[in-house]
Amino acid sequence: MIALTAIEKLPIEIVINGIPRRGLVEPRMSLVDFIRHEAGLTGTHVGCEVGVCGACTVVIDGVARRSCLTLAVQANGHDVMTVEGLSTDGQLHPIQEAFVDNQAFQCAFCSPGFLMSIYTLLDGAEELTVSEIRKSLIGNICRCTGYEPIIDGVVDAAGRLGIRVSDG
Repeated sequence: MIALTAIEKLPIEIVINGIPRRGLVEPRMSLVDFIRHEAGLTGTHVGCEVGVCGACTVVIDGVARRSCLTLAVQANGHDVMTVEGLSTDGQLHPIQEAFVDNQAFQCAFCSPGFLMSIYTLLDGAEELTVSEIRKSLIGNICRCTGYEPIIDGVVDAAGRLGIRVSDG
């Protein structure tokens, strides 16, 4: 008979949306589970759990990453931004405003992942093409909108942020 032993929990500290979060986690805990269950931030959605749909996308040290494929221990010592970190003092981020104004939300399950992917696309950009926008969103799946309102929302958000968008 094989004796099962308890899995040792590891201490981690992750800065999420500017707030240090500490915890003891099993080595196999995903970052999305830490964000939702330990930090209590439920804006990041769990979709496919295999990195295909993009609903769990967060920004880690400035790079969009799938939080279902990232272990919480891998994020130890890093800065993570979730969709809750986009708005400031109750004021929507221009990307969120553009999504609302362009009706890019329907069921909105995929929206947190889209918003975070778009945030990294637009962060620091000066000029983009519609083709670049489309390519950057390949990793996010939406079953409701047909994508055109989302693309319109990104173009609108880019304009609000002073980024030029051409038809290329």
